[in-house]
Amino acid sequence: RPSPCSRGAMAAEAAEVEAGPGGCEHYRRGCLLQAPCCGRFYPCRLCHDAAEDHALDRFRVRHVRCARCHRRQAAQQSCEDCHHLFGEYYCSICHLFDADKKQYHCEKCGICRIGPKEEFFHCSKCNLCLALTLQGNHKCIENVSRQDCPICLEDIHTSRVGAHVLPCGHLLHRTCYEDMLKEGYRCPLCMHSALDMTRYWQRLDSEVAQTPMPLEYQNMMVEILCNDCTSRSTVQFHILGMKCKNCDSYNTAQDGSCRVSGPSSD
Repeated sequence: RPSPCSRGAMAAEAAEVEAGPGGCEHYRRGCLLQAPCCGRFYPCRLCHDAAEDHALDRFRVRHVRCARCHRRQAAQQSCEDCHHLFGEYYCSICHLFDADKKQYHCEKCGICRIGPKEEFFHCSKCNLCLALTLQGNHKCIENVSRQDCPICLEDIHTSRVGAHVLPCGHLLHRTCYEDMLKEGYRCPLCMHSALDMTRYWQRLDSEVAQTPMPLEYQNMMVEILCNDCTSRSTVQFHILGMKCKNCDSYNTAQDGSCRVSGPSSD
Protein backbone atom coordinates (compact mmCIF):
# COMPACT_ATOMS: atom_id res chain seq x y z
CA ARG A 1 0.00 0.00 0.00
CA PRO A 2 1.66 3.31 -1.09
CA SER A 3 2.65 5.70 1.67
CA PRO A 4 1.22 9.28 1.66
CA CYS A 5 4.63 10.48 0.47
CA SER A 6 4.77 8.07 -2.49
CA ARG A 7 1.13 8.81 -3.38
CA GLY A 8 1.98 12.52 -3.50
CA ALA A 9 4.99 11.86 -5.72
CA MET A 10 2.89 9.76 -8.11
CA ALA A 11 0.22 12.46 -8.22
CA ALA A 12 2.86 15.07 -9.09
CA GLU A 13 4.23 12.86 -11.89
CA ALA A 14 0.73 12.26 -13.24
CA ALA A 15 -0.06 15.99 -13.19
CA GLU A 16 3.16 16.75 -15.08
CA VAL A 17 2.46 14.09 -17.74
CA GLU A 18 -1.16 15.24 -18.18
CA ALA A 19 -0.16 18.89 -18.42
CA GLY A 20 2.51 18.46 -21.09
CA PRO A 21 4.96 21.19 -22.14
CA GLY A 22 2.25 23.81 -22.71
CA GLY A 23 0.77 23.95 -19.23
CA CYS A 24 -2.36 22.49 -17.67
CA GLU A 25 -6.12 22.90 -17.91
CA HIS A 26 -5.87 26.01 -15.72
CA TYR A 27 -2.96 27.97 -17.24
CA ARG A 28 -0.79 28.08 -20.36
CA ARG A 29 2.82 28.02 -19.15
CA GLY A 30 6.19 26.49 -19.93
CA CYS A 31 7.36 25.54 -16.46
CA LEU A 32 6.38 23.68 -13.32
CA LEU A 33 6.27 25.26 -9.87
CA GLN A 34 8.24 23.68 -7.05
CA ALA A 35 5.88 23.68 -4.09
CA PRO A 36 7.67 25.19 -1.07
CA CYS A 37 5.57 22.97 1.23
CA CYS A 38 6.36 19.50 -0.12
CA GLY A 39 9.09 20.18 -2.71
CA ARG A 40 7.15 18.48 -5.51
CA PHE A 41 6.72 19.98 -8.96
CA TYR A 42 3.26 20.80 -10.30
CA PRO A 43 2.00 22.77 -13.32
CA CYS A 44 0.12 25.18 -11.02
CA ARG A 45 -1.20 25.65 -7.48
CA LEU A 46 -4.62 24.30 -8.46
CA CYS A 47 -3.14 21.05 -9.77
CA HIS A 48 -1.11 20.80 -6.55
CA ASP A 49 -4.11 21.41 -4.27
CA ALA A 50 -6.22 18.84 -6.13
CA ALA A 51 -3.59 16.14 -5.59
CA GLU A 52 -2.22 16.95 -2.13
CA ASP A 53 -3.77 17.23 1.32
CA HIS A 54 -2.46 20.77 1.79
CA ALA A 55 -2.51 24.06 -0.13
CA LEU A 56 0.34 25.63 -2.08
CA ASP A 57 1.22 29.17 -1.02
CA ARG A 58 1.85 30.94 -4.32
CA PHE A 59 3.73 33.77 -2.66
CA ARG A 60 6.37 31.44 -1.23
CA VAL A 61 7.29 29.81 -4.55
CA ARG A 62 11.03 30.33 -5.22
CA HIS A 63 11.93 27.77 -7.87
CA VAL A 64 10.51 26.38 -11.11
CA ARG A 65 11.54 23.66 -13.54
CA CYS A 66 11.62 24.27 -17.27
CA ALA A 67 9.12 22.06 -19.10
CA ARG A 68 11.45 21.84 -22.10
CA CYS A 69 14.97 21.24 -20.71
CA HIS A 70 13.96 20.34 -17.12
CA ARG A 71 16.44 22.76 -15.58
CA ARG A 72 15.53 23.72 -11.99
CA GLN A 73 16.05 27.44 -11.46
CA ALA A 74 14.84 30.57 -9.71
CA ALA A 75 11.31 31.67 -10.67
CA GLN A 76 11.56 34.00 -13.68
CA GLN A 77 9.82 34.63 -16.99
CA SER A 78 12.04 32.48 -19.25
CA CYS A 79 14.51 29.63 -18.87
CA GLU A 80 18.05 30.73 -18.10
CA ASP A 81 19.36 27.71 -19.98
CA CYS A 82 17.27 27.14 -23.12
CA HIS A 83 15.45 30.52 -23.09
CA HIS A 84 12.06 28.81 -23.25
CA LEU A 85 9.32 31.34 -22.39
CA PHE A 86 7.50 30.28 -19.24
CA GLY A 87 4.64 32.70 -19.70
CA GLU A 88 3.65 35.69 -21.83
CA TYR A 89 2.55 37.16 -18.52
CA TYR A 90 4.58 36.69 -15.35
CA CYS A 91 4.02 38.19 -11.91
CA SER A 92 7.03 38.00 -9.61
CA ILE A 93 4.74 38.42 -6.56
CA CYS A 94 2.05 35.81 -7.25
CA HIS A 95 4.37 33.70 -9.44
CA LEU A 96 1.62 33.52 -12.00
CA PHE A 97 2.69 32.36 -15.47
CA ASP A 98 0.07 32.40 -18.22
CA ALA A 99 -0.87 33.48 -21.73
CA ASP A 100 -1.39 37.22 -22.12
CA LYS A 101 -4.91 38.09 -20.97
CA LYS A 102 -4.14 41.71 -20.10
CA GLN A 103 -3.50 40.65 -16.50
CA TYR A 104 -2.28 43.07 -13.84
CA HIS A 105 -1.30 42.75 -10.20
CA CYS A 106 -3.56 44.65 -7.81
CA GLU A 107 -1.65 45.53 -4.66
CA LYS A 108 -4.87 46.11 -2.69
CA CYS A 109 -6.41 42.79 -3.73
CA GLY A 110 -3.04 41.16 -3.18
CA ILE A 111 -3.31 39.01 -6.33
CA CYS A 112 -3.39 39.28 -10.11
CA ARG A 113 -6.56 40.16 -11.98
CA ILE A 114 -7.56 39.82 -15.63
CA GLY A 115 -7.73 43.27 -17.18
CA PRO A 116 -7.16 45.45 -19.01
CA LYS A 117 -6.19 47.40 -15.87
CA GLU A 118 -7.55 50.70 -17.20
CA GLU A 119 -11.06 49.20 -17.34
CA PHE A 120 -11.18 48.36 -13.61
CA PHE A 121 -10.95 50.13 -10.27
CA HIS A 122 -10.41 48.80 -6.75
CA CYS A 123 -13.35 49.38 -4.40
CA SER A 124 -11.76 49.74 -0.96
CA LYS A 125 -14.96 48.93 0.92
CA CYS A 126 -15.90 45.84 -1.11
CA ASN A 127 -12.17 45.01 -1.24
CA LEU A 128 -12.33 43.93 -4.86
CA CYS A 129 -11.52 45.14 -8.37
CA LEU A 130 -14.70 45.98 -10.26
CA ALA A 131 -15.50 47.22 -13.75
CA LEU A 132 -15.33 51.00 -14.16
CA THR A 133 -19.01 50.98 -15.12
CA LEU A 134 -19.75 50.12 -11.45
CA GLN A 135 -17.75 53.02 -9.99
CA GLY A 136 -20.23 55.02 -7.93
CA ASN A 137 -22.94 52.75 -9.31
CA HIS A 138 -23.04 49.77 -6.94
CA LYS A 139 -24.00 49.06 -3.36
CA CYS A 140 -20.92 48.50 -1.19
CA ILE A 141 -20.75 45.82 1.47
CA GLU A 142 -17.71 45.72 3.75
CA ASN A 143 -15.22 43.05 2.57
CA VAL A 144 -17.91 41.32 0.51
CA SER A 145 -15.25 39.68 -1.68
CA ARG A 146 -13.97 37.72 1.32
CA GLN A 147 -17.27 35.84 1.53
CA ASP A 148 -17.81 32.55 -0.30
CA CYS A 149 -20.18 32.39 -3.26
CA PRO A 150 -23.63 31.51 -1.84
CA ILE A 151 -24.34 29.25 -4.82
CA CYS A 152 -21.26 26.99 -5.00
CA LEU A 153 -19.88 27.88 -1.53
CA GLU A 154 -16.38 28.41 -2.96
CA ASP A 155 -14.02 31.37 -2.63
CA ILE A 156 -14.74 34.48 -4.69
CA HIS A 157 -11.75 36.72 -3.95
CA THR A 158 -9.07 34.42 -5.40
CA SER A 159 -11.28 32.61 -7.91
CA ARG A 160 -10.29 32.45 -11.57
CA VAL A 161 -14.00 33.02 -12.38
CA GLY A 162 -15.09 36.65 -12.43
CA ALA A 163 -17.49 38.04 -9.84
CA HIS A 164 -20.94 39.47 -10.59
CA VAL A 165 -22.22 42.24 -8.33
CA LEU A 166 -25.94 42.07 -7.62
CA PRO A 167 -28.02 45.24 -7.06
CA CYS A 168 -28.14 44.38 -3.34
CA GLY A 169 -24.33 44.39 -3.20
CA HIS A 170 -23.80 40.65 -2.76
CA LEU A 171 -21.37 38.79 -5.01
CA LEU A 172 -21.72 35.60 -7.01
CA HIS A 173 -19.37 33.93 -9.44
CA ARG A 174 -20.41 35.08 -12.91
CA THR A 175 -21.09 31.48 -13.96
CA CYS A 176 -23.12 30.84 -10.80
CA TYR A 177 -25.16 33.98 -11.50
CA GLU A 178 -25.95 32.75 -15.01
CA ASP A 179 -27.00 29.35 -13.67
CA MET A 180 -29.14 31.00 -10.98
CA LEU A 181 -31.13 32.96 -13.57
CA LYS A 182 -32.23 29.68 -15.14
CA GLU A 183 -34.07 28.85 -11.91
CA GLY A 184 -35.03 32.20 -10.37
CA TYR A 185 -34.39 35.92 -10.10
CA ARG A 186 -33.62 36.58 -6.43
CA CYS A 187 -30.40 36.90 -4.46
CA PRO A 188 -29.95 33.67 -2.48
CA LEU A 189 -28.82 35.67 0.57
CA CYS A 190 -31.33 38.50 0.93
CA MET A 191 -34.01 37.64 -1.68
CA HIS A 192 -33.64 41.05 -3.38
CA SER A 193 -34.29 40.99 -7.14
CA ALA A 194 -31.01 40.17 -8.88
CA LEU A 195 -31.82 42.17 -12.02
CA ASP A 196 -34.21 44.85 -13.28
CA MET A 197 -37.65 43.22 -13.24
CA THR A 198 -39.67 46.29 -14.31
CA ARG A 199 -40.84 44.86 -17.63
CA TYR A 200 -41.81 41.56 -16.04
CA TRP A 201 -43.79 43.33 -13.30
CA GLN A 202 -45.68 45.28 -15.99
CA ARG A 203 -46.55 42.03 -17.75
CA LEU A 204 -47.68 40.57 -14.44
CA ASP A 205 -49.90 43.62 -13.92
CA SER A 206 -51.71 42.70 -17.11
CA GLU A 207 -52.00 39.03 -16.18
CA VAL A 208 -53.41 39.88 -12.74
CA ALA A 209 -55.99 42.23 -14.30
CA GLN A 210 -57.09 39.48 -16.70
CA THR A 211 -57.33 36.79 -14.02
CA PRO A 212 -60.17 37.57 -11.57
CA MET A 213 -60.10 35.64 -8.33
CA PRO A 214 -63.06 33.44 -7.27
CA LEU A 215 -65.80 35.31 -5.40
CA GLU A 216 -64.75 34.00 -1.97
CA TYR A 217 -61.25 35.53 -2.42
CA GLN A 218 -62.17 38.87 -3.97
CA ASN A 219 -62.30 40.72 -0.64
CA MET A 220 -59.40 38.90 1.01
CA MET A 221 -56.59 41.25 2.15
CA VAL A 222 -53.11 40.13 3.20
CA GLU A 223 -50.12 41.81 4.80
CA ILE A 224 -46.97 41.52 2.69
CA LEU A 225 -43.28 42.31 3.02
CA CYS A 226 -41.41 43.50 -0.07
CA ASN A 227 -38.02 41.85 -0.59
CA ASP A 228 -36.88 44.75 -2.78
CA CYS A 229 -37.66 47.84 -0.69
CA THR A 230 -38.45 46.12 2.68
CA SER A 231 -41.76 48.02 2.95
CA ARG A 232 -44.83 46.43 4.47
CA SER A 233 -48.29 46.94 3.04
CA THR A 234 -51.77 45.44 3.01
CA VAL A 235 -52.99 44.39 -0.43
CA GLN A 236 -55.66 42.26 -2.06
CA PHE A 237 -54.70 38.60 -2.25
CA HIS A 238 -54.02 37.21 -5.74
CA ILE A 239 -52.72 33.81 -6.69
CA LEU A 240 -50.37 35.23 -9.36
CA GLY A 241 -48.64 37.65 -7.02
CA MET A 242 -49.13 40.52 -4.62
CA LYS A 243 -47.75 43.91 -5.57
CA CYS A 244 -45.86 46.19 -3.20
CA LYS A 245 -47.63 49.53 -2.80
CA ASN A 246 -44.32 51.33 -2.32
CA CYS A 247 -42.14 50.21 -5.25
CA ASP A 248 -44.56 48.21 -7.47
CA SER A 249 -42.49 45.02 -7.13
CA TYR A 250 -44.09 41.59 -7.05
CA ASN A 251 -41.06 40.21 -5.19
CA THR A 252 -43.08 39.98 -1.98
CA ALA A 253 -43.96 37.48 0.71
CA GLN A 254 -46.96 37.20 3.00
CA ASP A 255 -46.03 38.68 6.37
CA GLY A 256 -49.18 38.37 8.39
CA SER A 257 -52.67 36.96 8.56
CA CYS A 258 -55.42 37.21 5.97
CA ARG A 259 -58.65 39.08 6.57
CA VAL A 260 -61.80 39.73 4.62
CA SER A 261 -62.66 43.34 3.96
CA GLY A 262 -66.10 44.83 3.41
CA PRO A 263 -69.45 43.25 4.41
CA SER A 264 -69.55 39.65 5.54
CA SER A 265 -70.47 37.08 2.91
CA ASP A 266 -72.83 35.24 5.33
